[in-house]
Amino acid sequence: MDDKRNLIFAVLLTGLILFGWPYVASYFFPTPAPVTSSAKTATSPAGAATSDVQVEAAPAKTQAVPLSSALQSTARIVVETPKLKGSINLEGAKIDDLLLLTHRTALAKDSAPVRLFAPSGTKDAYFARFGWAGTGVTVPDDKTVWTPSGNKLTPTTPVTLSWTNSLNQKFDIALSIDENYMITAKQTFTNGGTAPVEIANFALLSRTGKPADATSGGSIFTHIHIGPMGVFDDKPNYDWGYVDVAENKGETSFTSTGGWLGFTDKYWLGALIPDQKTPVSAKFRASGDVYQAQVIPTRYTSVAPGAVLNSGSRLFAGAKEMAVLDAYSKKLGIPYLDYAIDWGWFWFIAIPFFWILHWLFGLFGNFGLAIIGLTIVVRGFMYPVAQKQFASMAQMRAVQPKLKALQERWKDDKPRLQQEMMKLYKDEKVNPLAGCLPIVLQIPIFFALYKILLLSIEMRHQPFVLWLKDLSAPDPLTPINLFGLLPFDPPSFIAIGILPILLGVTMWLMQRLNPQPMDDVQKQVFAVMPWFLMFIMAPFAAGLQLYWVMSNLVSIAQQKWLYSRHPALREQMARDAQEKAAAKAKAGS
Repeated sequence: MDDKRNLIFAVLLTGLILFGWPYVASYFFPTPAPVTSSAKTATSPAGAATSDVQVEAAPAKTQAVPLSSALQSTARIVVETPKLKGSINLEGAKIDDLLLLTHRTALAKDSAPVRLFAPSGTKDAYFARFGWAGTGVTVPDDKTVWTPSGNKLTPTTPVTLSWTNSLNQKFDIALSIDENYMITAKQTFTNGGTAPVEIANFALLSRTGKPADATSGGSIFTHIHIGPMGVFDDKPNYDWGYVDVAENKGETSFTSTGGWLGFTDKYWLGALIPDQKTPVSAKFRASGDVYQAQVIPTRYTSVAPGAVLNSGSRLFAGAKEMAVLDAYSKKLGIPYLDYAIDWGWFWFIAIPFFWILHWLFGLFGNFGLAIIGLTIVVRGFMYPVAQKQFASMAQMRAVQPKLKALQERWKDDKPRLQQEMMKLYKDEKVNPLAGCLPIVLQIPIFFALYKILLLSIEMRHQPFVLWLKDLSAPDPLTPINLFGLLPFDPPSFIAIGILPILLGVTMWLMQRLNPQPMDDVQKQVFAVMPWFLMFIMAPFAAGLQLYWVMSNLVSIAQQKWLYSRHPALREQMARDAQEKAAAKAKAGS
């Protein structure tokens, strides 16, 4: 078995499945038009399950309000932390204005920070709200104007929002925020009335439209979960997308004790985190282009006159920084919050390799150097596998003359040929499948690294050297426009950057070091494969391209070293080449 030929076949086949299947599926199995509906408001008897309570109706589609007008039209309190800046709308107690200060919309340092939340009615509305649902009580709604205890929410200055209804029943939301992305809401209901009430606290996320990454059919993001997600009863659930929720009669519900739910984008996350010891009903809803996530206890609590009900929940609103998510999971006991990053099937490989990459980034201070360091670590880890595979290839090469003799002798008796070949393998102690097993072991590592470099927000807008200013974007320098000298941007499918070209060249060099295929057609296929993969990889992030180029260079060095330890293989290759040349010359004469 030839190491690189099999590896290329495996990568190419997997790539065709990943990127070709969406086109096939969309053609032969078209997705039905989404079915949208509005869930009806339900009321529950005292103490009954609240899973059908509609805590807030999705707003009707209207002409979008300018963001500046929406922010100025209502009273607000300021939100200010090292990583977040924005405001809370006192009408409805909505957290609807959040900017991520450490992440920019573009590469330029003076570009605007990423906006995560925006007020209701704006083009990309996205907000959270904490409130109550109940029977026999007038609860605050999305139009209620709250009274704050202060004018600024910071890590050192919590704020309490208060409102009292006409029966002297008081509602308080004590908000606190840390230095990262977690907001804690402690909700208190004080029954100052004369009759008992049935009540429960809820938390809500609402967003209008889908993020740009949540495209369908043929996108490179089709195998990355972007959309509704939750952890229910200690199990991550990636089964629901935006279209799935819309098609499922407008909503889908879960019950769980602990966990969380929300909307995960490629780099950002909005998540509702209920009390981890309270049984809750979680729900995703869709109405038109408005999507909501809701969480509410499964049963109302009876609150007698003069009694107080305390409850609480949390909101994560920020970037999917692995270290931050992992810290919340461990310190706050939030299960699988770090699984908002969809590591895929090979998470058990991806997560340790991510921490190695993260450590290397801290060591070098440059993400490109960290990727090169990770490549060396991975290739070093796989060296015993490569050595074993190379030894197997040497053994197979050594028995090639005997195999050819058997093929010539028994060419008209296939069953006998198979018997004689198996006997030869046994006598020579050669396992023809030994070279294939290492290839199988390398495939999970390849996909784990692919996920890391594709999803890691730590790589976003990170420079390497010279023209590589953003490793999360494709290599921008292409000879098609004479490396930017000609004033036009070529189409993406022909904008082959320097890194993809190096990828093709290094793969071609690897093939030159390997034994050439015996079959002429196979030889032609392998001859064009490096240049084919060069075009396939061109639209990918430069970080991925850098990893593959570096991996090829390390592989070439390893091959040189292994050839020095197996001189018989090099000699056999030279003899095979001479015999083939002689046979070709004889056929031509």
